[in-house]
Amino acid sequence: MSIYKRFCNETVDERGYLEKLTLNYPENFNFGYDVVDAIAEGEPEKRAIVWCNTENEEHVFTFDDVKKYSNKMANVFKSAGIGRGGRVMLVLKRHYEYWFAAVALHKLGAVMLPVTHMLTVSDFVYRIKASNVKAIVCTAQNGVPEKVKEALLECGIDVKLWCIEKRDGFDDLTEAVAEADDRFDRIETCASDPMVMYFTSGTTGQPKGVIHDFTYPLAHIVTAKYWQQASDGGLHFTVAETGWAKASWGKIYGQWLVGSAVMVYDFDNFDPRQLATVINKYGVTSFCAPPTVYRYLVRKGVPEMPTLKHAVTAGEKLANDVFRKFKESTGLSLCEGYGQTETTLLTANFKGEEPVEGSMGTPSPFYNIGLYDKHGRPVKQGEIGEVVIIPDESGIQPGVFTAYLDNEEQYNYVWRGGVYHTGDAAYMDETGRFWFHGRFDDIIKTGGFRIGPYEIENVLMEHPGITECSVIGIPDALRGQAIKAIAVLAQGYEPTKELELEIKDFCNQRLAEYKWVRVVEFVDEMPKTISGKIQKSVQRSRV
Repeated sequence: MSIYKRFCNETVDERGYLEKLTLNYPENFNFGYDVVDAIAEGEPEKRAIVWCNTENEEHVFTFDDVKKYSNKMANVFKSAGIGRGGRVMLVLKRHYEYWFAAVALHKLGAVMLPVTHMLTVSDFVYRIKASNVKAIVCTAQNGVPEKVKEALLECGIDVKLWCIEKRDGFDDLTEAVAEADDRFDRIETCASDPMVMYFTSGTTGQPKGVIHDFTYPLAHIVTAKYWQQASDGGLHFTVAETGWAKASWGKIYGQWLVGSAVMVYDFDNFDPRQLATVINKYGVTSFCAPPTVYRYLVRKGVPEMPTLKHAVTAGEKLANDVFRKFKESTGLSLCEGYGQTETTLLTANFKGEEPVEGSMGTPSPFYNIGLYDKHGRPVKQGEIGEVVIIPDESGIQPGVFTAYLDNEEQYNYVWRGGVYHTGDAAYMDETGRFWFHGRFDDIIKTGGFRIGPYEIENVLMEHPGITECSVIGIPDALRGQAIKAIAVLAQGYEPTKELELEIKDFCNQRLAEYKWVRVVEFVDEMPKTISGKIQKSVQRSRV
C-alpha cells in the first residue's frame, strides 16, 4: 500500500476519478521522518531517485540511501547551528545532492529556500537581504560560488557557505557528508511550521517570498496521483530545475508519497530529443513538462516512447495544434493543469475524465474553487471571473501558502473577503470545465469587450512562421485599446510588411471581429523573468 493512504481519505468513482480527498495527519507531521524514513524502514530497497547527467554518469538511490544521506547532511547542518526555523538557501540545479539536502532540512525543521543557478549577483543580493538566510548550499558550476561571494560582500553579511566541491571560501559539503554519522534522532517539529519558501518569478514586480508549511507535501498527493498519474513502482519525470516550485510539484513530494521514483536528468542546454532518449533508456512511465518542451518535440518529430503511459503540462498556454500532433504521434492526450507558486494544483484534466485540448480542466476536489466578479460575487456559467479558493468554516486550507515574506499587507489583500484571490481570469463552460482567460492585469478592453490574450496567442501559434508570441492591448482612440501581437519568427522567415499582413489575415479569419489583431511587431526575443515567463508589463511599458 502506498504510504500516502496513511495521511488522507479519498473517494473515487468507477472511472478512477477523484471525487473527494481530505487530509488526516499528526500535529508533528514531517515529510522527512513520516514519509522518507518510513518507506526506508518498510521497503529499504525501493527506488527513490534515478539520476543521470550529460556526462553519462548515473546513479540509482533507494529510500534507504536517501534516509542515510539526508541523516548525514542533517548532522552536518546541525553542527553548524542550523535548526528549527533557520533559513537555508539551496542553489543545487538538478544535482542529486538537492534531494538529500531538502530532506535533511525538513528533518531539522529548517526552512528551505531553493533558488535557480541563473540568478545574477543583484538577484542574489535581493534574496539574501530579504530572507536573512543562515547558510547557502550551492553547486560548483555556472560561476555560482563567485556570484554568491560577491553578493555577500555587497550585502555586508557573513553566512555559512557550503559547496558540493571544494571552492575557496566554502566548506566542502561532499567531504563533510562522507565523514558524518548516518544516524539522526528525530527532532520534534510542527505541521504548521514554515518548511519551504519560494520566490515568485516577479512577472509584475519584485519577486515575493512565498512560505509553505509542513502540510504542503500532502497537498501534492492530488498533483501526483490524479493529474500526473505517477504510480507505485513507476518512474516519473518532471522537467524542472530545483530552484522553482515546479520541482516540488513533480520531483519529490507527491511522487514519493504515491510510491513512484523520480527521474532526474541533470543538464544545462535543452535538447528535446535527448529528453526522449532518457525516457526510453530508463523506462519513464509518466512525464510532465512545460508546453515549450512539447512544442519543440512536435516540430522536431516526436520519437516513439513506448514506456510512457501519461503526459501532462502546465506553466503556460498549450497550443491546440501541439495537443493534436502529440496525440497523433504517441496516442497520449496532453493533460493541462493549473496552479500557482502560492498553491498546489487547482484545476486539471484529471484521471478518469477525457482531456479536452485548451482547457484548464475541472477544479481539484481537494479545493473549493469558485469564479468571482470584482464585487466578490459568483459569476454565471460562461462569464469571466477571477479564480478564487473558498476555505471551509475553519478557514484553514492545506496546500495554500501561509505568508508572504515580511509582507502581511499583500497577504491580507489576496485573502480579502475570506477567499484567496489568484488574480487569474477564467470562465466555466456547461460541462464544468474551466478555460483560462489570462491574468486580470493582462485583460484587454477593446470596443466594450474584455478579451484574454491567450485565446489570440493560441491562434497566432498555429501560423508556421511564429515560434513565440505575446498579445497585449495598446492605446487606441476609437476602441480604447487595440490588440497588438508581438512575435518571434521561426527560422527561414523575415520580418516584412507582407508577412505582417499575412499573419493578420491568418489570425483574423479565425477570430471574431472584436478580437482582430490590429498591429504586429516582430522582435528577436521576449522580455522574460528568470523562470521564462514573458513579462507583458514590460511590453506594455514600451508602448
